[in-house]
Amino acid sequence: MGFAEVQVELVKEYWDRRPCNIRHSPRPLGTKEYFDEVEARKYFVEPHIPRFAEFEKWRGKKVLEVGCGIGTDTISFARHGAQVTAVDLSEKSLEIARQRAAVYGLDDRVRFFSGNAEELSRFVPIESYDLIYSFGVIHHTPHPERALAQFRQYTRPGTTVKIMVYHRRSWKVMWILLTEGKGKFWNLAELVAKNSEAQTGCPVTFTYTRGEGRDLLEGAGFHLRNVQADHIFPYRVAEYVQYRYVKEAYWRWMPPSFFHALEKRLGWHLCLTAEA
Repeated sequence: MGFAEVQVELVKEYWDRRPCNIRHSPRPLGTKEYFDEVEARKYFVEPHIPRFAEFEKWRGKKVLEVGCGIGTDTISFARHGAQVTAVDLSEKSLEIARQRAAVYGLDDRVRFFSGNAEELSRFVPIESYDLIYSFGVIHHTPHPERALAQFRQYTRPGTTVKIMVYHRRSWKVMWILLTEGKGKFWNLAELVAKNSEAQTGCPVTFTYTRGEGRDLLEGAGFHLRNVQADHIFPYRVAEYVQYRYVKEAYWRWMPPSFFHALEKRLGWHLCLTAEA
């Protein structure tokens, strides 16, 4: 069965079982200490996110975040003065994100909606936004092109669209193919979906080349402004889940400048910026 035939309810159930980044802190879930540590860990491991999102740029602006998860980027936008509309398919993720906004006293800066990004206009009032932001989300929906078509309804001339989708020509895809897949390239799509997230068995995970990412956005009527790959995860998983950062032996010798150059070619995150 191809990804397009997967029922979106299976995707919802997957993320309800284990919301993204929920284990980024061992502190009591819902406390300020928990959320502080989740944010610090996320941006330590993925420092390109603040650079890509440009949180400070959207002060006084309206931001629509599609796929907010437990709200790390949501709160960063709100903290920097944006008015945020945050959407997620997972009720469990939204429950935690709402707690997070309350903990930081930012309830008045964030509206939360629950639903499927492919049907956004059915539950989010249509109005124009300065930024539509979706980081690591639409590649997990069965029909990403439908989600992007929905995004168009929330734009005006000059609206910025920033999305991250997974990069097929990446170190991670090669690693999955060689280690988990034993070189079975004919099963690549299934292998990547199974191993794309911390919780194995994701029902849908599309990957894109740079050209396919461009086609995805331009096919929805957006004008691509920038595309860049980033992010190679260098840490040993056994230590990482114990909140220790020990790099794999083959990364330790590498000068940081060379590593970052490699990320720009083989990064797992394909970051695309476009305009309406």
